[in-house]
Amino acid sequence: MLIDPEVAVGAELPGRELRWDSTDVLLYHLAVGADELSYVYEGALCGVLPSFATVASTLRDTEPPAVRMPGVDVDLARVVHGRQELEIHRPLPVAGSCTARSRIVAVHDKGSAAIVVTETVTPYFTSRISIFVKGAGGFGGDRGPDTRVPPPVRAPDAEVLSRTDPRQALWYRLLGDRNPLHVDPVFAARAGFDRPILHGLCTYAMVLKAAIGTDPQRVAGYRARFAGVVFPGETLRTRIWREDHRLVLTATVADRGDAPALSDAVVTLR
Repeated sequence: MLIDPEVAVGAELPGRELRWDSTDVLLYHLAVGADELSYVYEGALCGVLPSFATVASTLRDTEPPAVRMPGVDVDLARVVHGRQELEIHRPLPVAGSCTARSRIVAVHDKGSAAIVVTETVTPYFTSRISIFVKGAGGFGGDRGPDTRVPPPVRAPDAEVLSRTDPRQALWYRLLGDRNPLHVDPVFAARAGFDRPILHGLCTYAMVLKAAIGTDPQRVAGYRARFAGVVFPGETLRTRIWREDHRLVLTATVADRGDAPALSDAVVTLR
């Protein structure tokens, strides 16, 4: 059995001591296309893009990730990132350190696949990652909550185009995500793609930056579902609807017929 929910749910994962400095933050901003002076010059920083929290625990990693946890042991080629949620308890400093504690909070049965949800808690943020494991469902478990957030039935209040660089996955992997899916054509083919894809969390960060501009400290939370793949070099189209204390977003690939990239995306504002 690829996943044993009775063993997995509630299991504590190894804690980590996180540490970062301005070089890590500047590299992250460059890797996700936030290249304005206010994001890449320490003398003029507007703050840290809140999605930096998603790489804070991988900055020193140099090995491909292994999907092995209590009750979970699956081939990396079966796995894609399904959903990402962040709660920002306080703005991330340009240099800092903290303890991160993690656990498996849920396993959902989607029939042909399973969803494994892990949660990492620090004084600065809480991160919840949902991974989609192909071929691991059908064990009779709960399907999980409905997380859909349909956009308002009106024209968006803003639309932003963000071009990804053909080399962007090469830069982003220096932040610690060494999954070969994003660089190795042979591995990508084994995972069902005709060429390496951009990291979903890179897309996630680019869409957040498109939505908030140079005001990162207003962000209290950000969640989104990965609805499709993005290939390095493609252009993202982020549509933004402004509501009370939140932004509702969709992101599509503009040069591929607006194929979905992110859906059910919400930025909560302070």
